[in-house]
Amino acid sequence: MSNSLNTMSQSLSWLYRGVSDIFPNQPDSQDPSENLEQRIRQTERPLRIKLGIDPTGTDIHLGHSIPVRKLRAFQDAGHTAVLIIGDFTARIGDPSGKSEVRKHLSDEQVQQNAQTYLDQVRPILDFETPGRLEIRYNSEWLSKLDLAEILDLLATMTVGQMLAKEGFAERFKQENPIYLHEFLYPLMQGYDSVAVKADVELGGTDQKFNIAVGRDLQRHFGQPPQFGLLLPILIGTDGVLKMSKSLNNYVGLQEAAQPMYQKLEGTKDNLLEEYFELLTDLPLEALPANPRDRQQLLAWTIVTQYHGQKEADEAKGGGAIPEFSLSQVEFPAKLFYILNASGLCSSSGEGRRQIKGGGVKLAGDRITDVDCTFDSPEALEGKVLQVGKKKSVRLTSSAASA
Repeated sequence: MSNSLNTMSQSLSWLYRGVSDIFPNQPDSQDPSENLEQRIRQTERPLRIKLGIDPTGTDIHLGHSIPVRKLRAFQDAGHTAVLIIGDFTARIGDPSGKSEVRKHLSDEQVQQNAQTYLDQVRPILDFETPGRLEIRYNSEWLSKLDLAEILDLLATMTVGQMLAKEGFAERFKQENPIYLHEFLYPLMQGYDSVAVKADVELGGTDQKFNIAVGRDLQRHFGQPPQFGLLLPILIGTDGVLKMSKSLNNYVGLQEAAQPMYQKLEGTKDNLLEEYFELLTDLPLEALPANPRDRQQLLAWTIVTQYHGQKEADEAKGGGAIPEFSLSQVEFPAKLFYILNASGLCSSSGEGRRQIKGGGVKLAGDRITDVDCTFDSPEALEGKVLQVGKKKSVRLTSSAASA
């Protein structure tokens, strides 16, 4: 075992930070096949840490960054990150958590998406240190499987086992169609682990079934089975639902520094510690006691990660904007009324025209629904409401106002 791996394995606090589950996990065992910590301490070579990304879209948000950040932690500990771009599996689409079949993507769409994904994870991963990163495309091996090999894969699982998968079980119960090619997805993702000889696979908590299939297939092909390391699904900026572009409660990695800062500076108090744990390396015991200071530190730290300290400083400086107290507004309230009451627009009519014309942003997101209504001030607390490029206020429920 190299000196660098010996040194890096002494403190494994990075391994457990933010982790939901490790399997198998026998913490009292000295067996490196049952205890990942012992596997790391006893290894005589860098472990191969697998993370698969299916390029089914163009944008990555902070929720997607969580397993990528853990992959970087393994890199920093001396191990090899194996980033698999699922250019073949993206054509099927991961059915995990889906209530209906995924749409098919063209080869051209998949390739374009793959490039944008790599561009977005570049600020997180170590692309420079030799031996620290392998980027593999699973079409390299999956496109070469013949029918006999596919039948061999299919013979490792029963229909009953497949229907035990949460998404499939729900769809079957609701009599929504499940297509046979979707059954191939967990097997193909599992075969990726065989192809790259993974020691550990990272994924969200919704990936446990797929990662377990990888373990089974590695046994089938005579390989030591990988460990599964699961990470939480990030709650979005609304504080309720998982972060999702479709729910408009996300922070994208490609967002400019200022809107990224504004969104994160408005992070709800109940999410702050989770965001610090999952999205930063800051020690949790040393965070500021004041929630407002925590919000600003979180925003500055994350913007620095993706845009550098200079832009983070500028975004923070730009955050010193007037506040408007929502205590002056009777809820439920239309957004155009809030625009008028806050002084951003001279009348409710002007507010409606600004919204309709695309000139209004809330926490960096453009609002175009003229009838947009908020039931309570809690949904707006800490967010920046902006009209055009120069007029903005920070919404607060406190009594003081600008």
